[in-house]
Amino acid sequence: MESDISDKGERSEIPPPAHPQIRREPLPWHAPKSLQEDPEALKNVRVIMDSPSYRLAIEDPVFQAKDDTRGIRLQLDYLKPERFLVEHGVFHTVVVFGSTRIVEPQAAEARVVELRRTLSQSPDDKALCGRLAVAERVLRNSRYYEAARDFARIVGEAGGGPGDSRLVVMTGGGPGIMEAVNRGAHDAGAKSVGLNIDLPHEQYPNPYITPGLCFRFHYFALRKLHFMRRARALIAFPGGFGTMDELFETLTLIQTRKIKPVPVILVGRSFWERAIDFDFLIAEGVIDAEDRELFWYAESAEDIWDGLLCWYRRNGEGLIEGYDGPFSCPKED
Repeated sequence: MESDISDKGERSEIPPPAHPQIRREPLPWHAPKSLQEDPEALKNVRVIMDSPSYRLAIEDPVFQAKDDTRGIRLQLDYLKPERFLVEHGVFHTVVVFGSTRIVEPQAAEARVVELRRTLSQSPDDKALCGRLAVAERVLRNSRYYEAARDFARIVGEAGGGPGDSRLVVMTGGGPGIMEAVNRGAHDAGAKSVGLNIDLPHEQYPNPYITPGLCFRFHYFALRKLHFMRRARALIAFPGGFGTMDELFETLTLIQTRKIKPVPVILVGRSFWERAIDFDFLIAEGVIDAEDRELFWYAESAEDIWDGLLCWYRRNGEGLIEGYDGPFSCPKED
């Protein structure tokens, strides 16, 4: 049977598409039960809808915080940063750790001046003398703040320039050395990443991380995963528990070949040789002599950068995996 064809060439027996949201006639559940049918109906419906069981799971923080939903939280802690990093075109990272207490020289000097002034009024205060001695050490170590800042600037200006986000610096997002690294990238107009962790006390990310690339993790384990996921190198400046935690975890992953080896550079030989006696560990037989070859020392930003490039040249590749361009080390004569 032939269909009726309108003047516009439309087939009359085919109905127009339904509106995606609006109906001409409401469905039965578009309104609660009539009060005329049951005076208690609306009150009962409100109690039902206010119950935690009625909340959408995605909008129920109490449910999401339950012990048996931990697997979902772990997935989200992984997935959110991963999505943002991909959107920003971050392909590889140079991960940098260091003390939160090593501040820029100007701030370190101001602290020393303040303590000396206070001590002049209480010269017998032993506790104050101790704080001044530490502050003077921090002032001497503030050169590492400048070295970290300079190194990040080199990374930011390398490759295709500041707009090239395939290789960026990544830190724990806090103050001190981490601030210096994010600041150096910021100086160059390049992107950088900060991985904060949710802690009981209030904390702030340093102001130099790229907006959209600062993440706050609930789980240390997922934060550690993202530190290593794209890492092409680990740079450890002088630091305390947090720095040593990440350093030894990375060395263990490389030692056991759980990950593909990456260069590990300890900045400040005088600090690290006193903080950790690797030769003693070898002599005691708790690590092998070859484990000493998993890292080396550097002192300046240029020394760190040149060492990275040459490590990758000796490995037959560029700093960006599979890329033979501005990030690769020039061949020796």
